[in-house]
Amino acid sequence: MTTPAPPPSTSPDRPGLAGLRAAWRAVVAALLFRGACYAAMIAAAVWNELRPAPTLPDLILSRVPYVPWVARTNYLLWLAAYLPLSLGLLWRAPRLFARYTVTAGLVSLARGGTLLLTGLGTPDPATAGPGITGRPPLDAFLALLSPWQVFAKDAMAAYLTKDLFFSGHTATTFLLALYLWRFPRVRPLAVLGHLLVVASVFLSHLHYSIDVAGAYAFAFAAFALREGWPPRGGATIG
Repeated sequence: MTTPAPPPSTSPDRPGLAGLRAAWRAVVAALLFRGACYAAMIAAAVWNELRPAPTLPDLILSRVPYVPWVARTNYLLWLAAYLPLSLGLLWRAPRLFARYTVTAGLVSLARGGTLLLTGLGTPDPATAGPGITGRPPLDAFLALLSPWQVFAKDAMAAYLTKDLFFSGHTATTFLLALYLWRFPRVRPLAVLGHLLVVASVFLSHLHYSIDVAGAYAFAFAAFALREGWPPRGGATIG
């Protein structure tokens, strides 16, 4: 009598340097994929800037004050909330980080598609940046691909005024919180960072309320499609 072949083994997601050595190819491939998806999204955002679009009334923004210092530091606030948590996920579970990074890339592609489908004007014309009027679109595209231009020179605020549906700030931090949910010690930090980022979006008048609501829908849908709901292997990890 023949015995059935054993099921294929899966490599455990080891933390630290050992895990990084074992999963570095998956991590690099995922980062390259996400970078390509981000570039496609930015191309859609730049194209979107070239068409006219109306400003719409917003029930929440009309009641939330505009805070200039939050608007000036909005992307730095996002970076401070996002980067430590994502690097922590990379160190604690490199293969899970690779899965998360691919999912984040798919969310970027979805966001690029919704930017092309929608034509929303800036929520607050009085506080919006100059946009790309009079600037070559290619120059704006290349500047928006540069982390230095984005975070040190505030290129996003300078070039993009219609980069709206759906909110990338909300989607990225919410998706990261979903992937970190299985780690109880990090969970409160992920939720707190996400809530601070969403608060900064409203205080900066950066997005319509519907942009924030749509970000939750798209990020959760991408997570559920990739990981199942409840997530596969969703036991909490200390």
